[in-house]
Amino acid sequence: YSQIVSLSPLTGLRAFDDGGRRPSFRAALDEIGVTQGGAVQQVRQRETHLRQTPFDRSPEGLASTPVCLSYHNTIAGAFSELRLATAPLKLEPGKVLTSVTPSFVSKWRIPNLSDFANEPPDIDLRILATKKLSSFYSDDMDLAVRQGSSPFGAGLSSPPLFKQDLIALAAPKLLKGMHFPIIPAALSALPKVHDRHNLWPDEFADLGIADKNKGDLRLSQTAFAVNVASFGQRSALASHFLVSSDLAAGNP
Repeated sequence: YSQIVSLSPLTGLRAFDDGGRRPSFRAALDEIGVTQGGAVQQVRQRETHLRQTPFDRSPEGLASTPVCLSYHNTIAGAFSELRLATAPLKLEPGKVLTSVTPSFVSKWRIPNLSDFANEPPDIDLRILATKKLSSFYSDDMDLAVRQGSSPFGAGLSSPPLFKQDLIALAAPKLLKGMHFPIIPAALSALPKVHDRHNLWPDEFADLGIADKNKGDLRLSQTAFAVNVASFGQRSALASHFLVSSDLAAGNP
């Protein structure tokens, strides 16, 4: 008689598979959309199903044991076979799916779409605007644009696109009465808007000055922060390449 062994829930198995290619098991759970509470539940389910503890707990979080690593190697092979079997069914000639942040789309990709008109006409360019880290495997991504430092993952090529050249942005009405060129100490007194990168504190720390204005606004996207600056409500800090089109058009 053959022995029948029940499978773990597929969500958990996929988390194991992604976890082997991600910096941490937590990152893998984020990738498949599992919350912090869900992460705890996934771990408990794995322990219950396997009838052993595949993770070492520490103040830094969970670490895989040798048993867990061996388990992952087997699962990874199975998922690899599934991807190979599925890939021919999903082939779309010419399709290029790119994952970028919403701010990158609105402030750089859209203003420069005309440059793409001269590219081969058989390329079907598709853009997914999301702040989430995308998986080249499960999300079928071809390219991704993110701000950060390498390495980003085994087997991934990560050539730099732009140098991080920060500039401060403010509309003329916000600078009314100020002397030019504006010195950093005067800039620190202006009301400011922060995006999710929160660059102002480090910038002022590098300049050796204190932020004199505490009535700041915080937004989730760089594009929103730049728009606030263009209306003269706050000063913003952003990468030059993101606002080069706005500056060329005469927008503050």
